[in-house]
Amino acid sequence: MLTPGPSRQGDPPERVVRLVPDVPAIHRRFDYTVPESMSADIRVGSRVRINLHGRRVGAWVIEDNVVPPVGVVPKPIALSSGEGPPERVVALAEWAAWRWAGPVSAFLGTASPPRVVRSDSGAFRPGQTRAGSGPSDLGPVSSPGGASVGIVTKVLGGAPSLSVVRLAPALDASLIALELIHRMGPSGILMLAPSHTRASQLADRLRRSGVAVAMLPEEWETARSGESVVVGTRSGAWAPLERIRAAVVLDAHDEAYREERSPTWSAVDVVIERGQRDEAPVVLVTPCPPVVRLEQGALVTTERAVERRGWPVVEVVDRTGDDPRTGLFSERLAQLLHSVLDTPSGRVVCILNRKGRARLLACALCGALARCTRCGGPVAQKELGGDLECRRCGHARPAVCGECDSTRLKVVRIGVSRATEELSALVGVKATELTGDSADTAGPGARLVVGTEAALHRVSRVDAVAFLDFDQHLLAPRFGGGEEALALLARASCLVGGRQAGGRLLVQTRIPDHEVLRAAVHADPTLLSEPERKLRLALALPPFGVLALLRGPGSADYAEALRAVGGLSLSVTDPDRWLIRAADHRTLCDGLASTPRPAGRLRVEVDPIDV
Repeated sequence: MLTPGPSRQGDPPERVVRLVPDVPAIHRRFDYTVPESMSADIRVGSRVRINLHGRRVGAWVIEDNVVPPVGVVPKPIALSSGEGPPERVVALAEWAAWRWAGPVSAFLGTASPPRVVRSDSGAFRPGQTRAGSGPSDLGPVSSPGGASVGIVTKVLGGAPSLSVVRLAPALDASLIALELIHRMGPSGILMLAPSHTRASQLADRLRRSGVAVAMLPEEWETARSGESVVVGTRSGAWAPLERIRAAVVLDAHDEAYREERSPTWSAVDVVIERGQRDEAPVVLVTPCPPVVRLEQGALVTTERAVERRGWPVVEVVDRTGDDPRTGLFSERLAQLLHSVLDTPSGRVVCILNRKGRARLLACALCGALARCTRCGGPVAQKELGGDLECRRCGHARPAVCGECDSTRLKVVRIGVSRATEELSALVGVKATELTGDSADTAGPGARLVVGTEAALHRVSRVDAVAFLDFDQHLLAPRFGGGEEALALLARASCLVGGRQAGGRLLVQTRIPDHEVLRAAVHADPTLLSEPERKLRLALALPPFGVLALLRGPGSADYAEALRAVGGLSLSVTDPDRWLIRAADHRTLCDGLASTPRPAGRLRVEVDPIDV
């Protein structure tokens, strides 16, 4: 903190550092002096406590040995709070603050340990030698062989670069990780998985093969030594490695790598940037590479026969001409359920991505849709005989028709709760409902599971997966809806296994010729990516243009200020919702960084996914 004061001639020069406070609303940097007692513990990235505007707050050191303005005397740091991210990660956080239009403190917080770590507990310091950090130091890991050998050979064959490995869902991606460790040794290698469960499974797999593993965030202190393979989820992109020697991202298409809170940063993009800065190879492993990633890196694939075996047999049930009175359950679905559940150990998961019991109702007498009496929005019924609740404003009212007062309401679109009841009655097996709100996962005793797409992440191996209404995914009003739909089929394929495993994947739809379904049926993601690329190129959508979304009461004022920035195109899509287009991220992010924020509440999403 800078306060006016006289210069102290004759005194030895004090060491001054520049800090970023752990207060997202404050974007300024502040200069503080380092007391002699803390001098050995304070460096770029260190966490400290400072007195700021009458209260004590946390902060990070982002510059060392700075020269304060003439005529001002910085105040001293109050307390050292231990180690923080390395200097190169601090620089990466500065880049991320520009890239996603957010405060640098948000990224430094993610890159910091979950508890206080002191410098005398094994911290790596500049100039210190890491054991086994040389590229030629091979660990005790043997080559797993198979297709992973050829894949890693292609990845490491040229200069360090970004490689996109298209690996079928049922194939073991950890073999690529093991082959890479066999070639390079474990030190300085970063690996990410989309969920904590997947990350733990990967870490266990590596440990069983004799690899030293540091799991983030629990083993942050071990990870910063750089002597182990570092494994983590989204936050693992900020691993405390001064430099990475290689990075592997499993299921790189997964939306879990995207932070939902503002700033909406992407762990995949952070890892790609780290690889470019450290001149290290980055490997993105995915069964269905998004167009954005295909434009960024070189595609590496297995043989077509190997890829086909890694996808299950996908059966598409065309419901175009079916009797509407049959509802969601086709004759073919009923046959599949009986054939699997008639065996003692058969397990089936049915997916319907609509929570609740009844998502859309109408009067059985006059036919009027049930709507909210306050705002006019659609209402839903969560349980049998319950009130009707508005999904827009939350208003609840009795289950009666708003036009003729009839209490006879028919279900036009059922939710997962009603589907659970009806499927249980259809096959005579108790069904378990499983959604994102469910407290537990479905154990092995749950033979019939009905749930939203969250069920695909909360069950283990099954014999069949059925999508009851896949059209809501194929017709999603987002430009990336097709890629998300194929990723959903890929996730289901992981549960049933490949063609040789005998698992079955059934999809009910009224759009049987959709490119997403053709890609899954033929085990060829290019059947989706090629037309998707042409469409995005024609519409200047990512990766052939960049987008940002403004939300909140302050969006109109901010959008008006952005009109003065060259290279930006603005349009309003809803009240308090503006869409910004630009040719590249440099133009967009420079414009956002140079435009002052208004006083009103504002959310800026760079690279939005719900457009």
